[in-house]
Amino acid sequence: MNASAQEGWRVGVLFSTTGTTAVTEGEHLAGTLLAIDEINAAGGVLGRPIVPVCRDPGSDNDTYRALARQMLSDDELEILFGCSMSGSRKKVLPVVERHNGLLFYPSMYEGFEYSENLVYTGATLNQTCLPLADYLLQTCGRRIVFVGSDYIYPHESNRVMRELIEAKGGEIVAEHYLPLGAGAADQVPLIEEIARIRPDAVFSTLVGSSAQTFYTLYDAAGIDRTACPIASLTMAEGEIARIGPARCTGHILAASYFQTIDTAANHKFVASFKARYGAAATTSVWSEPAYWQVHLFAQALQQVGALDTRRIGQAIAGREFRTPGGPVQIDADTRHAWLTPRIGVARADGLFDIVWTGGGLVRPDPYFATTRFEEPSLREWA
Repeated sequence: MNASAQEGWRVGVLFSTTGTTAVTEGEHLAGTLLAIDEINAAGGVLGRPIVPVCRDPGSDNDTYRALARQMLSDDELEILFGCSMSGSRKKVLPVVERHNGLLFYPSMYEGFEYSENLVYTGATLNQTCLPLADYLLQTCGRRIVFVGSDYIYPHESNRVMRELIEAKGGEIVAEHYLPLGAGAADQVPLIEEIARIRPDAVFSTLVGSSAQTFYTLYDAAGIDRTACPIASLTMAEGEIARIGPARCTGHILAASYFQTIDTAANHKFVASFKARYGAAATTSVWSEPAYWQVHLFAQALQQVGALDTRRIGQAIAGREFRTPGGPVQIDADTRHAWLTPRIGVARADGLFDIVWTGGGLVRPDPYFATTRFEEPSLREWA
């Protein structure tokens, strides 16, 4: 259904503002709404505003599916911006395919998936885990502990990281999974084990409130973060602000975006974000892809002139685009994004010192069809 001049281009926005992932999904939502505001302030698309229809799934996977079905069927929407955890995406994707919708998904994820009804704008594991494995082995040591939430993304991420680390001479000395939302009672024994076995680093795929609890307990236990930092793909500026920056200094994040990227485009994005959400608000790898994917959609809609999901998808495939984090390209074969990988170390103000940046865009390899685990080393990538 195409938009009328009066109602604008209606799109669904499906991110949680309550539940275990409320902080990170709230950042997804903030980036999404900021982009919509900017597009509408500039005259919309073909003279019509983008009109967001927002729903809160409450971090519950079954609710994601029910709301996606309602939006695509009852609300007659064709385009969705939404989902964060892989569990929610897996629930929503069959519904989107059944209704021939188009879902824009802004989270880093485990790969091993493709759909013509989905545009993946977050990083794949070859864009994050490969440089992170090298960095940990070169700067921290070879003995690594894995901790994660008990669902698909942590299990798959850890499987890939294990192969990478072991292929490069490292050792996984322990591996544990906790339920989503696991609190202090579940995590204290894990913290005690880490303190006892004294690994060189911890690779954490805990998410949401569980991750915030883990970092807080880690600090309270007095574990030396210079000798044993936590490394992750997800613990970014927003959650660090919630935990307290002093509790997180020295921890490591592998991501395609940091607020401290020093470019004019990123300075403008950060200023706009703070103008809308307050001076204390921080941008992150959660808000930035959610922001630019809306602008990407608007460009494709401008070209197509209708909410035709097949044609919009075709217009996006292969498209090059400028983002706050730098140039990106949507891979025509996989519908994933070519991104620049980076590694940051948390500092006292809650932001990150970027200690390594890839030499250019890295092609997404969601199936690890071309990536060699033994090479290249971090030094060769620089």
